[in-house]
Amino acid sequence: MFHVFFRLEDSLKAFEIMDHTADIGIRAFGNTEAEVFQNAAIGMFSLIAELENVQEISESSIEVEAEDFETLLVAWLNELLYLYDSNDLLLKRFELLELGETSLRGIAYGEPMDAKRHKLKTDIKAATYHMLKLRKKNGGLQAEVIFDV
Repeated sequence: MFHVFFRLEDSLKAFEIMDHTADIGIRAFGNTEAEVFQNAAIGMFSLIAELENVQEISESSIEVEAEDFETLLVAWLNELLYLYDSNDLLLKRFELLELGETSLRGIAYGEPMDAKRHKLKTDIKAATYHMLKLRKKNGGLQAEVIFDV
């Protein structure tokens, strides 16, 4: 079963949820690598919590390096998970300031978790390399990431 989510501003499919035997994953879409990375982050946090009530009152700078684009995507998602786990930050918007094949610099926007206002959904432990894909498809780009839950 797949769940498909659209960005309201341009009605392009941003990501869809992929069921996996023991874990859960997302398929993120975009016209550029930056869009795929942003939509993968939104998809991951939509698995973690209901994002409608999350406000953008906090911003966190992020810098990540990896060997290639695919491993950079996993490193990006795991760095965002680290911010969530270590600072109790729910994040809902992501801006990439620089994106190269082996490094990125960006900003994540959100707010500290508030149990009275925020509804948590899934406890994600990590983005994994299992079945990791980042490829061109149907005139755009697509990434598939499985999360350890």
